[in-house]
This record gives sequence, C-alpha cells and structure tokens, in this order.
Amino acid sequence: MKKTLFFSALIVQSFSWGQVSADAIQKALETKKQMESQSLFQNVVFDNVGPTVMSGRVVDVDVNPENPIEFYVGYASGGLWYTNNNGMSFSPVMDSAPTQNVGDIAIDWKRGTIWVGTGEVNSSRSSYAGIGILKSEDKGKTWQNMGLLDSHHISRILINPSNADEVVVGVVGHLYSKNEERGIFKTTNGGKTWNKTLYIDDETGIIDVVVSPKNFNVQYAASWSKDRKAWDFIGSGATSGIYKSEDAGLTWKLFTTAESGFPVGEGVGRIGLAVYDDATVYAVLDNQFKRPLESKKSNSLPIAFSVPGDEFLKIPNKSLNSILKNYGLTEKFRAENIKHWIQNGYLQPNEAAKVVLEAINSLAEKEVIGAEVYKSSNGGKNWTKTHPGFIDDFFYSYGYYFSVISVDPNDVNKIYLSGVPIIKSNDGGITFTSISEDNVHADHHVVWVNPNKSGHLINGNDGGLNISYDDGAHWFKGNSHGVSQFYAVNVDEQEPYNIYGGMQDNGVWVGPSNYKFSSEWYQTGKYPYENLIGGDGMQIQIDKRNPNIVFTGFQFGNYYRIDRANNKRDYISPVQKKGEKPFRYNWQTPILLSSHNQEILYMGSNFLHRSMNQGQTWTAISPDLTQGAKEGNVAFGTIAAISESPLQFGLLYTGSDDGLVHVSKDGGATWNIISGNLPQNRWISRVVASAHKKERVYVTLNGYRNDDFTTYVYMSDDFGQTWINIATNLPTSPVNVLVEDNVNEDVLYLGTDNGVYVSLNKGSLWNDFSNGIPNVAVHDLVIQKKAKDLVVGTHGRSIYKVNLEPVQQLNEKVLAENLHVFEIKKIKKSKEWGNNWSSWAKAAEPKAEIWFYSDSDAEVVIQVENSLKEVVFSQKIKAVKGLNNLAYDLSIAKSKADNWKKKDKKLKLEESKNGKYYLPISINKISIQKGKENVFTNLEIIESK
Repeated sequence: MKKTLFFSALIVQSFSWGQVSADAIQKALETKKQMESQSLFQNVVFDNVGPTVMSGRVVDVDVNPENPIEFYVGYASGGLWYTNNNGMSFSPVMDSAPTQNVGDIAIDWKRGTIWVGTGEVNSSRSSYAGIGILKSEDKGKTWQNMGLLDSHHISRILINPSNADEVVVGVVGHLYSKNEERGIFKTTNGGKTWNKTLYIDDETGIIDVVVSPKNFNVQYAASWSKDRKAWDFIGSGATSGIYKSEDAGLTWKLFTTAESGFPVGEGVGRIGLAVYDDATVYAVLDNQFKRPLESKKSNSLPIAFSVPGDEFLKIPNKSLNSILKNYGLTEKFRAENIKHWIQNGYLQPNEAAKVVLEAINSLAEKEVIGAEVYKSSNGGKNWTKTHPGFIDDFFYSYGYYFSVISVDPNDVNKIYLSGVPIIKSNDGGITFTSISEDNVHADHHVVWVNPNKSGHLINGNDGGLNISYDDGAHWFKGNSHGVSQFYAVNVDEQEPYNIYGGMQDNGVWVGPSNYKFSSEWYQTGKYPYENLIGGDGMQIQIDKRNPNIVFTGFQFGNYYRIDRANNKRDYISPVQKKGEKPFRYNWQTPILLSSHNQEILYMGSNFLHRSMNQGQTWTAISPDLTQGAKEGNVAFGTIAAISESPLQFGLLYTGSDDGLVHVSKDGGATWNIISGNLPQNRWISRVVASAHKKERVYVTLNGYRNDDFTTYVYMSDDFGQTWINIATNLPTSPVNVLVEDNVNEDVLYLGTDNGVYVSLNKGSLWNDFSNGIPNVAVHDLVIQKKAKDLVVGTHGRSIYKVNLEPVQQLNEKVLAENLHVFEIKKIKKSKEWGNNWSSWAKAAEPKAEIWFYSDSDAEVVIQVENSLKEVVFSQKIKAVKGLNNLAYDLSIAKSKADNWKKKDKKLKLEESKNGKYYLPISINKISIQKGKENVFTNLEIIESK
C-alpha cells in the first residue's frame, strides 16, 4: 500500500494539466461505449422521475415545411426530440448518440436526414462543448460523426435544398480558449470532407449563418470575437462583423466596414441575422459600446427608500423588485436581501438607499448601448439603425446570451427579437411590443415563423417550448418530456421520500420520489412537483427533524430558510459588516446542515460561515480560503464545496473555484491547505469526508472552464497529506460530483459531464452505471438511505433514480463467487392482482425483482418451487457478467395451479380477471442454475394486514 501511495503521489506531481485534444475526446467516447457493453451493471436500469412541467433551454427548432405539426426541437444539453402531433408529445432522437449537447439542428425533410451541430453556442456557464457534426440517415437510430471534432460549439447548419450533400456550417469554436477549428466550413459530399472557407483568427468564431430563402448562393455570416474566463467575460471585439458570400459559401467578404453604417470596433458583440430576400437583411447587435453617462446616472432613488424602516418592510417585494429591475440590479440586489439588512439592523433604509444608488451609478459608468437592430436593403452594402434611442429592459447585462432575430417570410416589416422577453415589430423595427404573455418563460433563443401562416410561431426559451397561432397574443407549452437542467438535488426523510432540485433559470422544485409521467394533472389541477423559489435554483438542505424546513436559494449566495408549513420565507445569507469588503459568493454557493446538529448551518463565500441557529446569525470561522479576488466581471475566488465529517464534529473541508482545498480539524479554529500536490488552478467540484474512515477524504476537480476535460478524482487516507489518483480507467470527461456509498465503503458513485460511473473498490476500477440515462451531464448525486435509492440530477434530462440494494451487497465475498442470488423481501398478497375496476382499465400486476450475480456470461435457469417441492414456474435467460435480474410477475400456469389445489384443499388460488393465477400466501423457493451450480433463496408471499 505504501508503494502505491508513493507511486500515485508521483503521478499527481508529474501530471501535465492542460487542454485535451479532439482525438483524446473521441477516444474517450469510444472507451465509454466499450465500458457500457462490458459493465457489471448493464441490467441496472435508471428511471426518470421528472419533472417535465418546467423544461430546459431550447436552442433550435426545425419544422417540416409541408406539415408544421411535425418538427424537431434541440435542447442545449438535453438532446434532440421529435413530435408529429404539434408538441402534444415528444420522443427522444439522440439517446443513442455520444452526446446530448446541441448547438444547431438541420433536417433534410425530403430524405429524412438529420444533422446536429453539437455544443451549445450561448456561451453561458453551462454551455457544454460538443464533439463535432453528427448525422443520422435513419431518424436517429444510429449516428455518424462527420468531423469538426475540435469545433466545440457549432452555431448553424445550412443544407442546399437543391443538393442535400452541399452543407455550410458555422463554427464558434472553443468557449474558454483559442483554437483554429472555427469559422465557416463547407462540404459538397455529405460531410465526408470539409473545406474551411472563412477563417478570421483563433479567437473569432461564427455565431450565425443565414441564406436567402430562394437563392442558396447568397449567404451572410456573423463573426463574433469574445473572451470568456471563469472570472471575466468580454463579449465583443473588433473582429466581430457581418460577412457575405455570393457563391454558396465558397468565398466571403466583410460587409460591415466603417463606411457601411454598421458599428465597427471593440464594442461589437454578438450578432444575429435574418434574410427576407436577396436584397433585404436584418441584424440584431449586442452593442457593447458605452452609453452617454447621463442616460443612467442618478442622484436619487424612488421615494420607497425614504420611508421609515417599518413602512419600508411593508412594501411588497414585487414592487421593490420592479424598481431594482428597472435599474438593472436584479442579479445583485433583491427585495428580500435588502429587507434582511434593514430588519436585522445592518442598515437603515436611507443607508440601504446609498448602497443601491452607488451600485446604480457604478453600473451607469459601465452601461452599454445593448440591443440594436440594423437593416440593409441593398444586400448588406449599407446599414441603417431601424429605431431611435435604446431598446431597454431587453438584453440587460447578458446580451451575449441572445442576439437572435427572425423575419416573417411574407412580410418584410414584421420581425421578432429574442431576449429576456420576446418582442415584435410590425413596422420594420421602428417600434416594438412585447409578446411575452402568460405561460411564456423568460430568456428566448429561437422564434420560428410559419412561412404559410403568419402569426403561427414556435418559440424556444430557457423554460422549454411555446407555440402561438395569434402572433404571440396567446401561447401553449410543449413541455411533456424531462429535459430540465439541474444544478443540485437532495432528498428528505419522508416515506415515500421527496426529491428537491435546483434548476438552471427555473428555481427550486420539490416532488414525490414515486413520480411517473402522466398528463392526469391537467384533470386534477395540481402538478406533482411544486416550485419553492425562483431564479437559478441552487443547493438545498432539508431539516431531518422537520421536512417543512428547507434551506435553498438562487445564484450568487442568495439563500433563504423556508417554512413550508407556515408559508414563511426568511433571507439568511451572511452580510459583511459596515466598512468591510463584500463577501464573494459562487454562482452555486454551497450550504450544508451539520449531520451532528441540525441547528448548525454552514455556508461558503470566500470565507466559511457557520450559524448555530439555522441562519439567524452567522460567524466567519475561517480566513479567506481562496487565492483571493481576481479582476473581472464574474464572481470568482469563492468556496465551491463544503464537507463535514459524519464521524467527527468540527472536521471540516472546503474546496474553492480557484483550486484550493483546506482542512480544519478543530471546528474552524485553524486551517491547512492540502491541495499542494493536486492539479493546480482547477475548480474543486467536490470534497467529500468519508463516512467510513475518519482520515479518508475524496476530492474531484473540474477543468471545464479551462477547456480542460481531464478526469480528476483523488482519495486520501491521511486527511489530505498524500493523494491517490483514482481516475484509473474513467473516460476523459470533467467531474462534477462524487458520492460514497453509505453501506459499502468500497463503493463509490461518480457523475461527469457525460454520465454516471460506479466503483466497487474505492476507485481502482470503474464501471459504467448509466443504463436508462443518455450521455448527459450529471451535476449531482444523493443517496436516500432508507429507500436505498441513488438520485441523479442531470443538467439536461431532469432527475433519475435507481435502487442500490443489489449494488451495495457486491462485497468481496459475493464478487468471489461464480453465482450468487440476493435475498428477496417478503411480498404482501393483494386482492388487486390481476383485477381491475373496469373492463377498460389495465389490471394491476405484481412484480418480484429476482437479482443475482454471475461471474461470467452464461445461460441460467430460474425456477420457483412451491411448498410441495413442485416447480410452478421456470424460465431460461441469458445472464451477463455482473448483476442480472428477472422481473417475475408471480403468475403460474393454470395446470400448475390446478395441480397445487388438488393436493392442498385449503389453498386459496383463484383465477384473476385477467385470466392469470398468482402465487398464493406461501413460502416458495427460488433456484438459479448455471451449469452444475445452483443457488437458492426464498420467495415468501405473506398476508396483507
């Protein structure tokens, strides 16, 4: 063991930390596919437990021009979905593909060929990289990778309607680093080979490509220069502009020159394009040039801040938040936290007013022009801004996330802009009105306009899909499938237990663990999942003594103590003292209720804070546990992970977003850095104190924000003094979460940006553990100990769960056996078996899961013997190496039932309405035979009380 520790430490120290090549990513995908086919857990199937009512981010739609009720929808990290009933139901198309990360889709409706450009282009915190261009010629059953492996993020795919093998593709390129596979690429042989026809530089990609509706030769492309880091995002640059091709994308010329009328220079941000005909083209620009200072500078706040404290606290939160939103402060200030300052004596209303006023004027100095619309009527040679003044309250501070424009193919003056709301213009962009009506989520990314029916719109946004037939006056949702993007999940101690989850841009939700998708809630009026709070939903802690007490919140450390029973919500986040620098909070701020005392709550900023009364008061129990503040416009230098040992109160660990891991063995009195021999300057995604050995701790690191996809997983058995690399055979993919099994200390579960894995030997070897889950980013894992369920929070396909009981029993002894059958819990007999309340309803059927382990692929015979030692059920199945199961419905043949009744006159064994006979109250024996070997267990049916 000492040799292994020493050798592993050398590996850690000599490891080269940097970007991973496209070839390495491709090899990782092949490795994962191989692991899936060889996993010991091929027969362990995960169930999706919703929710569906609140969806995930839509990035594109493609509609059959001959039949608009048939279309495909692409989700940022939830794959591709198909409907042929106008969105009433959807089926997944990319579940067999190696990724669920979508940038753009294009359908050749004549051939039925599907093209997917992988890697979302919206440049958000969770815009996952892709693996190039995927193509399917059998409606998604199989997929081919057609190249551009290092593109990472693909914005547009254009198919020549006259020649389906001629395709033009826009590539944004890497999100966090420089690369050369960006620009415009063209194929004339269906993707077998590609020619780069437009390349600007290794920091400038193509964010949009559009084509004249009746002339494939006329194309426009929008270039975008940006620089995203974990701590800073510059969303504009001098190389951003509009190019035109008049030879179907073979050659390109820059049309936005200083003389063209379109802005040029460092302030030119993301551009979206829409073509009406060969001469007419619209562009929406995220203009990052500064506004005149006087346009937003203020010397006073609304009268709301001048009233006494008691009166201020009575102002409705909605009214106060509207004031803050008008000044662009909603990300930093909310009514709840300002009231918290005043209520707890941190500030008086007039002092709070000064803080907010300072923030307003600070923003004013940085206030950018924002959304602008330009039009060219001479094929892009000259451009004119369509509207006077500014389009306010539309992009806010994140125009990089939008800049999409659509034009009605039958009305040159009718355009639609996608932003925080959707807005439309009927006069060519001179004036705009909002069409973000009821039932429509904020943050919009696509508006499809029916070329054969004006006013028929399909809209994709952060909350899913909406459809309108009256030009946006009314909308209905097309959310019937689980594509929510979860950051965090947790469970309570109820029976059945509830699942809690924080979603990207969709708040925090709670719902029953036994959820199954059904549209019945339209009839009852109550969806099984319930919303707890808005914003970007973050981490959740539940008081084990009282499940009505929930701690959760939204981005950048805005957390609340929610009393669900009394409909009460208290803002609890720590606030710096007067004169001190503000605390730095991570986008997903970690919180933790102590397992030793549910009154003790921990929360991380750049300090670790501890409350002894569930957030009413706080004490910082650490120095700054990061590398310090970093200049930029994104919060950084923050604690990203917290863990407390279940075995020792006061044994605490923290991990920061800038790569530091600290330990305190005395409740925060002293702290030591233990990350010196770990990869440096990588986001600490998890630090996990073992529940089985006090000295043991696990750490995972994530290089996603460096375009580094290396799999970083480490274990220490000496409080972090030395580390063992336990990534071993894991495919290359950033790691988000690690969970230690609570029953079997050798078992670990891991979530990466491409799936779930399990190890039976503390990381010496890993198995794929994702049957039922497509290749999607897994952000969080949690075990419900009583139910023995693993709950999986994915960032794109909602929540899954699986029962762990057979997995937890795979100890060294079982794994050494050739064949092993697991004990089956007693089953209560029910009168409902095989019966139904109506001839139109399905009969209820029982099920016994017969789990067994085989050390090899083999044919096995499973038999059930009754108390008379007669075989009443027999089935031959092909077992695979690993866990196997047979779902037995407890039925027996009529001949077996008749024979049994003849020999036991007291036996109650009657035919059910569905014509089946089910095992009566009895003790039966299950035998599994593999070759000459037999194993046995009991199957007992007991009386229901």
